[in-house]
Amino acid sequence: MLVIESWVINDDSPVPVSSAGVVEDLQSRIDSGQLETWLTSSSGRLLAFVTNAERAMVVLLEGEGDPGEHAVAPGTAGSSDGFVLSNGQGDEYPDEDTVPIREAFRLVEHIVGTGSWPAGSRWVVDR
Repeated sequence: MLVIESWVINDDSPVPVSSAGVVEDLQSRIDSGQLETWLTSSSGRLLAFVTNAERAMVVLLEGEGDPGEHAVAPGTAGSSDGFVLSNGQGDEYPDEDTVPIREAFRLVEHIVGTGSWPAGSRWVVDR
């Protein structure tokens, strides 16, 4: 029997988010100034989403302490700042280590729905 894991936004309601609603939830958080979002799955995996509202870093971890894997845009030059963490720290990341926000939304939606990266997406394993 196939069991799909469920995901919750760490500092929101304990009610699981659906793949159909997670993008709306992320957009609402961005609109309210919350640029860092962590989701936890029922199997203990973590999904991080940090954005500057134009690009986003998407990181999937197997659990606490795992270096994880993150979405990339190979060959993209430059860097972007404005990635404000929940503790107030502002970060800057190379653009090749982030993806355009629409792509980040697509990645998160797919991971929440299936538990894995979508076919054709690019990511780097940091383990």
